[in-house]
Amino acid sequence: MTLHKDVMLDFARGARTGLDEAVLCASKSVLHLCAILEQAQEKGRHMLLTRLLPEQLAELPEPHRAAIDYEPLSRTGYFGGAHELKTEVQVAVVAAGTSDVAVAREAARTLRYYGEPSVEINDVGVAGLWRLLERIEEIRRHKIVIAVAGMDAALPTVIGGLVPSMIIGVPTSVGYGVATGGEAALRAMLASCSSGLVVTNIDNGFGAACAALRILRQQ
Repeated sequence: MTLHKDVMLDFARGARTGLDEAVLCASKSVLHLCAILEQAQEKGRHMLLTRLLPEQLAELPEPHRAAIDYEPLSRTGYFGGAHELKTEVQVAVVAAGTSDVAVAREAARTLRYYGEPSVEINDVGVAGLWRLLERIEEIRRHKIVIAVAGMDAALPTVIGGLVPSMIIGVPTSVGYGVATGGEAALRAMLASCSSGLVVTNIDNGFGAACAALRILRQQ
């Protein structure tokens, strides 16, 4: 009972904003996660779980585990399923390197939870510019491009100079030394000379997907 009093889920958020409440799992105890899932189950709601660690998933009761569609790379889970999938693909999620794919996958999985399909294009960082140029016409076909990059984070700027799409840059904490946990990537994106580039917080694939969803729903 005490645990349930600790949890106050915002079941009206979807009606207000069009985006359901998502649960950031990494900092929560397994007991609190159980209380959250029980409340969602009682209301007959499905829910997006972010940063759900494998060890947390393993400690959940079996009925809760069985109700979660878990993807380990992105550490996302759909409790009770996802929204119905649309047919038109309007978003490209582009990752500079393989090390950035976990954040990119979080964005793609968040979009999928809300029924928005996306195309994932990985390992097209500008250190091998030919890789990006080989896929640029495919990228150009999408209304929104979520560009995920660490290190010097040049990818969103380059894409922004080549395509007319809305570009959402996601800096990642990939890198070492002066990369300082993604701060160099964040500052590089914020200082970009590509007009109209918008930027999320470091490693925030979830936030980038939510921004894309808000844009699409205004069209």
